[in-house]
Amino acid sequence: MTNPPRPPETFATARLDARPPRPEDAAAAFAAYANDVEVTRYLSWRAYDGPEPLRVRFAAQVEAWRTGQGHFAWLLHLRETGELAGSIGVSPDPHGPLLGYVLGRKFWGRGLMAETARFVVDWALGQPEIFRVWAVCDVENPASARVMEKAGMSREGLLHRWHVCPTIGPEPRACLVYARVK
Repeated sequence: MTNPPRPPETFATARLDARPPRPEDAAAAFAAYANDVEVTRYLSWRAYDGPEPLRVRFAAQVEAWRTGQGHFAWLLHLRETGELAGSIGVSPDPHGPLLGYVLGRKFWGRGLMAETARFVVDWALGQPEIFRVWAVCDVENPASARVMEKAGMSREGLLHRWHVCPTIGPEPRACLVYARVK
């Protein structure tokens, strides 16, 4: 896909409002999810030690939105309270947009990420140029697999030695791959 369609900068689901991160969101993201080793256990990045590295990351994401290049991330805020709950994003990929997400532990088990993932998947597959949206999760992370299933994605297989979870160790781990196609 040479010029993938640009995602919407903001969107809303039944319970969440989504917008791009800003550097000044770093402290709230650190407190909500980025400092928690249990939340980041199966992710490709370690829990942050403080908000400053997040500020740098969020500045890079501002640039991605400005230029239309790179990973497009949204912060997810509860509509009722405005509280930051997590983040979801898509990365352009030759095989279709790759979906990734993280949710603060206190919000687990409410269906919030499945609701948001379904919106992003539906948006992507609504674009004429996109025929596939995909995501992966560690084989030991059944909650993430369930999010993908609830978002309408189907398990396609197993990717051996696919990603590193630095919280677990340096060796690449197996991932389940899910996708929704049209």
